[in-house]
Amino acid sequence: MSYIFKLADSLHEYKAYVQLRRTIFAEEQGLFQGDDGDERDEIAYPIVAIVPETHQVVGVVRIYEPQPGIWYGGRLGTHSDYRKGWQIGKGLIYKAVTTAHSWGCQQFLATVQLQNVRFFQRLHWHSLEELVICDRPHYLMEADLNYYPPTSESRPSLPWHSKAQAC
Repeated sequence: MSYIFKLADSLHEYKAYVQLRRTIFAEEQGLFQGDDGDERDEIAYPIVAIVPETHQVVGVVRIYEPQPGIWYGGRLGTHSDYRKGWQIGKGLIYKAVTTAHSWGCQQFLATVQLQNVRFFQRLHWHSLEELVICDRPHYLMEADLNYYPPTSESRPSLPWHSKAQAC
């Protein structure tokens, strides 16, 4: 099966992105009570994996730049019906890092749950430090930008994103 990896650029995609995050991180994993939203969502660019035939959002990740040149990825997740193999996760990671690289990223970081560290290492990431987040082991990891070339994607503004959260 093939997927489209893209910035969520419609209200429909954004709502599906928020719902899938909630399902994965609050309901399935129990990391958060009710909702996984936080202050980073105000500055984050949501990225989705979509099944072209149905337009269903089946994967999510967000990227954000808390300081110039330093980017983070987070809330990477795949719909439970699509978790066979790593195709969606790999595609979302690639889209996230290459997009940020296009927008001036000098360092790309993510906090990764322990069970996913080896997967990230195979995708040219390395561990910087061990962390405990929500009472679970994580690692702060950094992408090797040499394996994630910048694209030609221009950086959109986020006004629609803030309005969408109110819906």
